[in-house]
Amino acid sequence: MKVLVVGANGKIGSHLVRMLSLSTKHEVRAMIRKEEQKANMRELGAEDIVIGDLEKDFSHAFHGMDAVVFTAGSGGHTGKEQTEVIDRNGAIQTVEEAEKAGLDRFIMISSMMADEAETASEDIQHYLKAKLAADEKLQQSSLKYTILRPGPLSNDAARGTITVKEKLDSYDGSIPREDVAAVASNCLTLENTYNKTFELIGGDVPIGEALKTI
Repeated sequence: MKVLVVGANGKIGSHLVRMLSLSTKHEVRAMIRKEEQKANMRELGAEDIVIGDLEKDFSHAFHGMDAVVFTAGSGGHTGKEQTEVIDRNGAIQTVEEAEKAGLDRFIMISSMMADEAETASEDIQHYLKAKLAADEKLQQSSLKYTILRPGPLSNDAARGTITVKEKLDSYDGSIPREDVAAVASNCLTLENTYNKTFELIGGDVPIGEALKTI
């Protein structure tokens, strides 16, 4: 499967590029914003690298691809303007471009509580609402989607074990970004995750086993 990673230079995106580069099942195309980021992508193993800006026309990045993973994000503590640009508009445009290009598979890295922003602290409500708008656009599309809603992210080393559920019973804890990337990689070809939206956090069940329960 030829996979486009949008936001490849980000923390989750970088992990995913490395994983897909090592895979015998997939070919990865890393979409980055700046020429100077190419060296990092090459170190991660990406041979196919494309420059694309979510604030401009990036339709060229989709040519010849089978799937896209949207890992870009402004983060919960950036200004509302950047949240609109990346998390809402950029993600929505990525869904539209994937449909136009005839891609079949789309994985969205969203956020836990995207569907219940009103219960979150006021400073991240706008961020969660932007994530939800993008999620809903994908859910209404013709694409075979999987929407991942991880809990608080950490830069800890991957554990390889998670807890997943459509709605988790508890939001306590965190999940390494590397594990989120591993979940996205696994979901690409797991048909039982097609057209599903679920939450995930660190846990005790191996990723492959946990995803079978979705």
